[in-house]
Amino acid sequence: MKEKTYVIGDIHGGLKALVQVLERANISKNDTLIFLGDFVDGWSESPAVLDFLIALEKTHNCIFIKGNHDDLLLKWLQNDPEGFDEKMWFAHGGEASALAYQNIDFTTKEKHIHFLQSLQDYYLDDENRLFIHAGFTNLRGVAHEFFTPLFYWDRTLWEMVLAMDNELSKDGLTYPNRLKLYKEIYIGHTPVTKIEETAPVNKACVWNVDTGAAFKGKLTIMDVDTKEFWQSDALPDLYPHEKGRN
Repeated sequence: MKEKTYVIGDIHGGLKALVQVLERANISKNDTLIFLGDFVDGWSESPAVLDFLIALEKTHNCIFIKGNHDDLLLKWLQNDPEGFDEKMWFAHGGEASALAYQNIDFTTKEKHIHFLQSLQDYYLDDENRLFIHAGFTNLRGVAHEFFTPLFYWDRTLWEMVLAMDNELSKDGLTYPNRLKLYKEIYIGHTPVTKIEETAPVNKACVWNVDTGAAFKGKLTIMDVDTKEFWQSDALPDLYPHEKGRN
């Protein structure tokens, strides 16, 4: 069986959705799985998602990218006050994570801290395809980014491609330099449901695979080469007694 590469959007504590998409895509142990981050915050199973991913890494080739919510959870678990606003975190899905960790033992928390610390800022494959949670701003590319938290907080990359004229020539003087650097760029962070889409959206060379699993949408896994994708059920249907980030 030919090895495939899959990219997975923002999970936000929805373990049931993650299990569904991996089964529906019929992944094999020869495949590469690239997770775009935001594994936690929203639905009630954030600790279970991390346990699942830690176990999955032992049997599959996994690449885990850091999302802003993963960074926020790490700061909370480490009791790190720098750059952390618990009230803001609670309002954006963190409360569900905090509640889920109430009955989690110290050893498991330490294991999760280690996993969150190991997350990559981005991944660049041998075909010059960039996988990153949110975006970047440096005109020379990710290796030159001065403020690295932009990798998991930036929205300007996505907003730029949404606003671009589709007829703009790549050879033109006004074509954004950021888009000339990589063959393709895969992101999450900003749900496509905000522009009333439910499937992965392609603008210029950017693919947004966050299909709103934190809210009322579905989780998506996509074959990077063929662009075929599979989705979970809508998260509110999988967690009918929870509100997620709604």
